[in-house]
Amino acid sequence: MTDNDFSRRRLLQMTAAGLAAAPWLARAAQQSGSAVVAEGRPMPGGVTLPDEPPAAPAEDSVGVAIVGLGGYSLNQMMPRFGQSKCHVAGLVSGNAQKARRVAAAYGVPQDAVYGYDNFADIASDERIEAVYIALPTGLHAEYAVRAFAAGKHVLTEKPMALSPAECQRMIDAARRADRKLMVAYRCHFEPYNLRAMELMREGAVGPIRNIRTTQTYAAGRTTPAENWRFNRALAGGGPLEDYGLYGLQSALYLSGEMPESVAAFTDQPANDPRFEQIFATTGTQLRFPSGAMAQLITSYDAANANQALVRGQAGELIMDPATNYSGQVMTLNRNGNTERLNPGDPTVQFVGQLDHFAEAVRQGTKIKTPGEMGLRDMRLIEAIYTAAREGRTLPLAQDGTIKSN
Repeated sequence: MTDNDFSRRRLLQMTAAGLAAAPWLARAAQQSGSAVVAEGRPMPGGVTLPDEPPAAPAEDSVGVAIVGLGGYSLNQMMPRFGQSKCHVAGLVSGNAQKARRVAAAYGVPQDAVYGYDNFADIASDERIEAVYIALPTGLHAEYAVRAFAAGKHVLTEKPMALSPAECQRMIDAARRADRKLMVAYRCHFEPYNLRAMELMREGAVGPIRNIRTTQTYAAGRTTPAENWRFNRALAGGGPLEDYGLYGLQSALYLSGEMPESVAAFTDQPANDPRFEQIFATTGTQLRFPSGAMAQLITSYDAANANQALVRGQAGELIMDPATNYSGQVMTLNRNGNTERLNPGDPTVQFVGQLDHFAEAVRQGTKIKTPGEMGLRDMRLIEAIYTAAREGRTLPLAQDGTIKSN
């Protein structure tokens, strides 16, 4: 997700369970005074809308309403709908002018354009079978639950929510409504990362000893009021939930294991308006039952890097960049030989996840990136922050929760 629709028209609704599950977040949100709710934002810069509306969808295409017309949904996701088994059937935005312009470009009827104030009306719109939520993270749970109440399936951007309690609330709502819930973890549909997973399962580098991931960039001058990613109530602790989640996911799907312990640190520079509410950098060390270790670094205050490296007894796999929208590079070093691998076009990841979602809706296919995966990752993120705050290594259960002593 990038710049999306949000506002301060009402306080962020956090349940008592959510506050108990993430007290560090609750306290910081209260201290910052940040209150958020979906609101229309101006058209993002750099957006290119279609010159002509897409062709009519196939009869069995899944109609999806886009919730949040920000840079990521407009630049990355929506252009791929016409190549997939889904189509844009509706829009939800608080900026009526922007929504009308986007609707015209994508051939969406004006009576399928909704605001956040009348979102519940999608319940009676049979053209809309599902919603794609591309709002800031602090709004995911609310709009997913409301979508399920309207009888719609949900594809939500990552991270799934701001706390394990919010994730569980979304899962429970999906079950009550008997609707599908999928988290948009695009790398599970990207050829380079899929091939990396296969190579590790095949033992291409031998028993894994070390995994290192780095997801960093140097953010320009901004404040929490200007950029939702720097607002704790909207984004959580900072780069870990955003960019660093790719590194955490990589460590899990490349190792094929859940960690048994975690240690971590965070850095929040003083007198820097970017980091008034969030951490600038988070570093994590995971230990797996096999003895493998993973070191993860993510930051909004370091030069650009997007890397994953797996080193085993017999070789190493290097991905640099590892999880981009395009341009991935993967090298396998083993037995004294270096092999440059090219398993496919990375850009198919967007269509891949849309097609998978459509198949789950139409055929009941088991979802590869379900809500339970998003819940697992948020439990691990909570454990990382707890380990950093307490300054000690914490034992973990297989579900990602912290083991009680």
